[in-house]
Amino acid sequence: MTELNPLPPAVAASFKDRTVLITGGTGSFGQSFLERIRKLGCREIRIFSRDEWKQEQLRLALNDPQIKFYLGDVRDRASVDDAMRGVDYAFHAAALKQVPSCEFFPMQAVATNINGSANVVQSAIDHSVSKLVALSTDKAVYPVNAMGMSKALMEKVLQASARSAEKTKLCLVRYGNVMASRGSVIPLFISQIQAGKPLTLTLPDMTRFMLPLPHASDLVAFAFEHGNAGDLFVRKSPACSVQDLAFALKNIFNSSVPIEPIGMRHGEKIYETLATREELSRADDMGNYFRITMDGRDLNYGQYYSEGSQKPAALDDYTSHNTEQLDVAATEILLRSLPYVQQELRAAGVK
Repeated sequence: MTELNPLPPAVAASFKDRTVLITGGTGSFGQSFLERIRKLGCREIRIFSRDEWKQEQLRLALNDPQIKFYLGDVRDRASVDDAMRGVDYAFHAAALKQVPSCEFFPMQAVATNINGSANVVQSAIDHSVSKLVALSTDKAVYPVNAMGMSKALMEKVLQASARSAEKTKLCLVRYGNVMASRGSVIPLFISQIQAGKPLTLTLPDMTRFMLPLPHASDLVAFAFEHGNAGDLFVRKSPACSVQDLAFALKNIFNSSVPIEPIGMRHGEKIYETLATREELSRADDMGNYFRITMDGRDLNYGQYYSEGSQKPAALDDYTSHNTEQLDVAATEILLRSLPYVQQELRAAGVK
């Protein structure tokens, strides 16, 4: 279920003899997308990140001469320009993503997620990059924390630039928490099970989208293929409650540890939203995806204040409360398909 799907032939062919840049390329998404494209005959794939240890580990693991590693930080425009020179396609995944750390250090979120993203966008334009796809998060919708607010402004920065970029096509994807990604609840619950500790969940009825990492990579590939200037793409995803997620992991690991509700953490929501009703009113339903076109209004302020729009908004937002809901059994099936969970089961000797 979570294996990497081959790209459509026309999309795969477009990478041949091209130079590709992935910012944040040593992260979970970066490595997944690298695996997706490294057999497509790229001239060069550039991995840009600030973590030299991860770069070294990835270099040794892959031993692939087509992959070049650029040490730098999106906050530093000069290092971005150095990596962007000669690039055909860019994928921007570098970000500060942890909600608590961004709450305590909001200016760090501003520096990386807003200013750093502006550096990447402007560098791509200045170097005539053909396409740039940037990654956003469901936390950017109705944001209640610094991380979400910074990503919401990142979206606006890119779309503002997309209005006037002539040679560079800029678009976005937005998705929820990737299952079993670093810092997420699945590794936390598994570690608590292995230590024989209670599973500390927030609110039992809190829901979250369930998105395996390959589906995030699929979403980016789809946006790359179909994106126009300023478009934002959302993948339709199922969701489950954190209580059902906890029960599913207990069942998988044959654990009897108790569940201990601890209440909501600072900056959290009861459910997540991937698209607002206003966005859905101008969205194209493309099967597994929504393509949300950019707000087309310009500096003619009458369109903001006096003219308005007669087009009705969609009936509701697209949230983790009103999407397809997985029960415990369905959540178990999805969890068992994750390589991380399979690895932990083998390590624990559980079949």
